[in-house]
Amino acid sequence: MPTDAETRPDTSGSQTLSRGLTALSLLADHGRQTIQQLADRLGVHRSVAYRLVRTLEEHRLVVRDPAGLLSLGPQLVILARDVEHDLQSASLPHLQQLADELGATAFLAVRDGDDAVTLVTAVPRGVNASVAQHPGHRHPIALGAPGIALQSMLDAATWRALGHDEPMHPEVEVMRRRGWAVSANEVIQGITSVGAPIVSRGSTDASVAVVTVGQPDTDAMGAAVQRTARAIEADLR
Repeated sequence: MPTDAETRPDTSGSQTLSRGLTALSLLADHGRQTIQQLADRLGVHRSVAYRLVRTLEEHRLVVRDPAGLLSLGPQLVILARDVEHDLQSASLPHLQQLADELGATAFLAVRDGDDAVTLVTAVPRGVNASVAQHPGHRHPIALGAPGIALQSMLDAATWRALGHDEPMHPEVEVMRRRGWAVSANEVIQGITSVGAPIVSRGSTDASVAVVTVGQPDTDAMGAAVQRTARAIEADLR
């Protein structure tokens, strides 16, 4: 018969694992930060965050620069190299072409439950500055053009199963008719995004999007994003 110690859940270990995964997500979302900043975002004492960081550093999941700023480590690239490999390989050249054509950051997002997660990004060449969109960044699919594009691939029952009592974003129906979605000032103030779904991807819902500042020609961007989505679909067949 198992003892109480053997059957009792290891809550401390589970909590540590959960904090470690959350720390990686925070570094993906917020970029380089100090241990104190990470501790504040985790809601833990600095000493707890320090021990957590040391463990992540040992496994090269996190690295620290000479100034003490933390960032995601190279081991994550190794772990992620086979995640949606075909999708990444098919999309990257098309994303780079899209980014260069529009002079805006282009990226591919996949649905992870109720979130849109950036899988791969292309930055425009020959442009002095562009909006940063790091792989691993996530935001709710309820907001933003890539999220709206992902919503458009769901039926009402799936949307409710994700915990939504409210209807889908009003732009979803527009996107279904037009083929691409537009969002401004939803995820980040001052940022406009345009996105289109990649259909026929089996178990993974994906979308192509671009992000930029100012008041872009969203019709031209939408047409380009939609063409890119169709090109990626063709390469995946």
